[in-house]
Amino acid sequence: MTLGAQLEPAAGRPLTVEEWERLPEDEPGELVLGVLVEEEVPTYIHETTLAWLMGILLPWARTRGARVVGSGLKYIVSVATGRMPDLSVFLVGAARPPARGAVRTPPSIAVEIVSSTPADIRRDRIVKLSEYAAFGVRWYWLVDPELRTFEILELDAAAHYVHKVSVLGGRVEEIPGCPELVLELDELWRELDVVMAESDAT
Repeated sequence: MTLGAQLEPAAGRPLTVEEWERLPEDEPGELVLGVLVEEEVPTYIHETTLAWLMGILLPWARTRGARVVGSGLKYIVSVATGRMPDLSVFLVGAARPPARGAVRTPPSIAVEIVSSTPADIRRDRIVKLSEYAAFGVRWYWLVDPELRTFEILELDAAAHYVHKVSVLGGRVEEIPGCPELVLELDELWRELDVVMAESDAT
C-alpha cells in the first residue's frame, strides 16, 4: 500500500467493489479501501471549470477519434477502491470501457478539478495521484481554480508521475498525447472571475 492511499480517512459503510458498482446512480460517493466515502458537493466554480474543459475537449476529441467522459463513470482502480474522476479521456487507439457497469480499464487521461478544502486538496494531489499511477492512467491533469494553476503529470517507466506541464496561465499548446489541442487558460480564469463577481453581486 502506498503512503498516499493511507492518508485518506475512511468514513462510511463498508462495501465491496462489486457492491459499489451496483449502487444506484443517485447514491454518491467513492470507494476507498473498502469503505464508501461521500464526495464533497461540487461548487459553482468547480462546475464552471468542468463545463469549460468539456467545451474545449469535446470538439477536439471528435476530430481525433478520442472519447471524453464525464464525472459519473466509476473506475475500479484496485481490489478495494473505486474512483470517479471529474473528467476522463480515452485517446485514439486506447482500449474503450464497457458500455455498462464500472470500468477496469484506465483512461488515457484523468482530470481532477481541485477544490479549496484541505481534504479535497490532499485527496487529489496525494491520494489519487498514487492510485491513478498504480491503475495505469498515462496522464493526470490537475486544474486548481483557486490557485489558478494547471498541471499535467505523465506516468514514467517506473509507474511514477513526473510533471510535464506546470503553468499559471497563458496559452498551452504542447499537451502530451493531445496533438493540436490548445488550452487558453487565461480565458478560463477570466470566466471564473465573471462567475465569482456574479456570485458576489447576489
